[in-house]
Amino acid sequence: MRATEDEELYKIIFKLWKRSGELYDSPEITEEMRSQGYRIGKKRVARLMRENGLKARVATLYKATPGLEAFVTRIPNRQLKVIADKTDKVWVGDVTYLKVNNEWRYLVAVIMDKCSRKVIGWSLKSTRDSSLTLGALKQALRHRKPKAGLIFHSDRGIEYRTFKYSDRLAKRGIIQSMNRPRLMNDNAHMEPFFHNLKAERIHGNEYRSDETLRGVITEYIGFYNNRRLHSSIGYLPPAEYESSID
Repeated sequence: MRATEDEELYKIIFKLWKRSGELYDSPEITEEMRSQGYRIGKKRVARLMRENGLKARVATLYKATPGLEAFVTRIPNRQLKVIADKTDKVWVGDVTYLKVNNEWRYLVAVIMDKCSRKVIGWSLKSTRDSSLTLGALKQALRHRKPKAGLIFHSDRGIEYRTFKYSDRLAKRGIIQSMNRPRLMNDNAHMEPFFHNLKAERIHGNEYRSDETLRGVITEYIGFYNNRRLHSSIGYLPPAEYESSID
C-alpha cells in the first residue's frame, strides 16, 4: 500500500520539479504540495527525490544581483482587483515543458489576453533562459500595441524575475504582476491552454525536428484562436469574441 502511495506521490513531485525547471529541492516541493492540500513531510519528499535521482540544479539564468530577491518579492498580484473586460487590459504568461518522443526536450512560453483568451505571443526553445520569455513578449508586442497601464501577470518563475524582463516591461509602460507566494492557482487561465495543446497535438505523436514541432504549434495556435470554442467567452473562438466586443 505504501509503495503504491509513494509511486503516486512521486508522480506529483516529478511534475513540480520539472515545472520549476529542475530548480526546486525537497523544501520547495514540500511547500508546493502542502499548498495544494497534500499532507506530506519534508523527509518523505526528500527520500522520494533521492531514491529517484531528482536533484535541484544550480540556476545559471543570470548572475546574482544585489537586491534582486528583495525586488521580486515586492511584486504583488496586481490583477486580483482588475476586471479584464477589455482586450489589452491584462495579459497572462506562463511556461511549460513539452515531452516529445518520450523526452522532456522543449519549453514553450505563451502570452494570452485574459479578456478574450487569445494567444498573442509565444516562443519555443530547448533551453530555459530569459530569451524564451522575451521572445514571447516581443511577438505579443508586434501583434498588439497596448496603452500604458497594461498588467502583465505570471508566476514567480525565474525566467520572469530577471531585471532584463522587468526592464522591458517597464519601458513599454507595462505593469508587472506575479502570483502570491505558494499560490499556483493565481495564474490558472494558462493551464487549460497547455492541457489542450498537449492532449490535442503533442501526446502520442512523434516530431523528429524543431521545425516540425514549431509548425505544429503554429497550426494549433491558429486553430485555438480562430476556431476552438471556449465556454468562458460564450462558446466563441477568441478572435471572434474580440471582434464582438470591439
